[in-house]
Amino acid sequence: MNTELRLHGRINDKIEYFATAAGCRTAHHHFFQVADQNLRFFAPGCELILSPTGLSQMGTGGTFCEYMFGVDQPVSDLSKEGIFNRLMLLGAGYNRAGELEISDQNYNEQSYEDIFLKGHAVDNYFFFISGLEDKTHQLQQQQVLRYLGKSLKRGANLNRQDDSKLAESLLAQLPEQATIYLVRLTETNHRHFQQEFQTLYYRDRTISNSTQTALQELADSLGLNPYQQERIRIDVMYKHRDNYRIIDNYKKVLVECYLQGDINRQQNARMTRLKTLALRNEIPSILLTALDEKLKTHLSSIAHEPEYTAITRDILHDLLLNKRISEQDMVQLLFAKQHTRRNHDHSFEQLLLETGKLFDEQIRDGAPLSLLEDFSYIVTFFDRYDSTSTRISQIAFMEGYQPTEELLQSLLDSRQEFSKLTKGLFDQLFLEDINLNHYLGRFGRQKLTCLKEGLEGIAAGVSTVKRLTAELKIIDSQEKLHKIALSHAKDHIRSRYARYSTRSEQDELYNELNDELLESGIINKTLEPKLFQTIIHDIKKEMIYLRRLLPEIIANNNTDLRNDFLANSGLDLFYIEELEREYFTLYQLEEKHLQQLRSGTF
Repeated sequence: MNTELRLHGRINDKIEYFATAAGCRTAHHHFFQVADQNLRFFAPGCELILSPTGLSQMGTGGTFCEYMFGVDQPVSDLSKEGIFNRLMLLGAGYNRAGELEISDQNYNEQSYEDIFLKGHAVDNYFFFISGLEDKTHQLQQQQVLRYLGKSLKRGANLNRQDDSKLAESLLAQLPEQATIYLVRLTETNHRHFQQEFQTLYYRDRTISNSTQTALQELADSLGLNPYQQERIRIDVMYKHRDNYRIIDNYKKVLVECYLQGDINRQQNARMTRLKTLALRNEIPSILLTALDEKLKTHLSSIAHEPEYTAITRDILHDLLLNKRISEQDMVQLLFAKQHTRRNHDHSFEQLLLETGKLFDEQIRDGAPLSLLEDFSYIVTFFDRYDSTSTRISQIAFMEGYQPTEELLQSLLDSRQEFSKLTKGLFDQLFLEDINLNHYLGRFGRQKLTCLKEGLEGIAAGVSTVKRLTAELKIIDSQEKLHKIALSHAKDHIRSRYARYSTRSEQDELYNELNDELLESGIINKTLEPKLFQTIIHDIKKEMIYLRRLLPEIIANNNTDLRNDFLANSGLDLFYIEELEREYFTLYQLEEKHLQQLRSGTF
């Protein structure tokens, strides 16, 4: 009959211990001794002593823990599937050839700080075994490795297991006369931080600024250094089921490459896709780069292709293997589509055409119709992407373009469809992307802001499509009026040598400009003073650029000065490029220098 004894307590204010002795004999009931501030666990030929500052161990056995960021993982472990834990036997180590060797050394001593720094940050196990038949330390350790090595290295979710069940499962693999002594050490401050971080991260899959501040305050109060904080954060994020799947798949591909000695095109596509998924899931990049550094591979000559094409190729390849497309896959494909549109990459469309033909052949040869359904699903979303992108670009860039209520309703429908894939996707794919375009003018930005807020209001039930249509029409009218008034103001200044530096000069120009526009029927009421001031500021900035900055830019090849003006002037890039063209024509400068100026290679 097996018996088991357990002992639990604290060795200091930070370290908690859970000791278990299990075996078929009754002699092990005297398995611990308290002397001064030390706690000693012992058996014939073995002992483990916990002092207030550290641990010493002698005899058989060793230590094991879950692998986490910061725990050194041999390539031999990393390159095999299903190994979750580090096992270190007393006297054991790897030689230069990467082979395991066991020496006569049967003693080890470590501080608690070292244990939780080099091992797991929260839980570390120590163990020893009595009752083994072999006489020498080397032979006994070989027995331990033979009996328990596989279980200790491959046991999943080690830190979630019950110590009693763990001891029982290990005992079942040992000879009948053996007794196992298991001691788990827990860093309680680290565990407190781990549990709090896990609760907050698993709730929203992200950490807000306010939550980050609260966590940092907790870490400071517990005395956690930044490195241990980072280890614990990464470990919690890694173990989330969505993140673990990505990282584990990345590791599998990397191991394949390591074993074959190179990386092929399909593997490169798979790894690229997984890296992008990790980025979008806010998985720390250090988790993937750490794997890259451990399993360095010699890359064969791969036909280099853009990252977005590699991702698309990998997802389409999965469909051929009868894997259904997920919402996450569709999001990645849409961002790939965004890159192709931005780069005018026609090879992407060619890839889709080739894939469509291949799918048709597969279905003709007996492949399930779900293959066609998934491909049609992709094509439908791509068509919706193209039409949505075109319509929003027309609103943002085309002067005088006034969208109809039907068109805006269509955009609202598209917004809802993209939002079903992931929240905020519509804004990311279209509005945020266009906002990064240097050619987007001030009124285009106003229209995009109006469109974004209007669609949100309609979706929330506090606005209507009709109201949004009217608001966009007002901005378009303001854009037309600004352009006309600016042109007349500049002509007025040139033809009449009018000045506009002082307030009185500006008032005079304002009155004359109003008279001229009212008389010609361009406007039916006086210009808004705010609009007139915007025009004056634009003319002043234009004069500064043409008279002071542009000559210096051309003379000194100073593209940085041009970029600074573009970033801070508020003038539209189209407008500035037109000014530059007129300047080069007026002074008969070479056209190639103008192209170099615009490309940044001047």
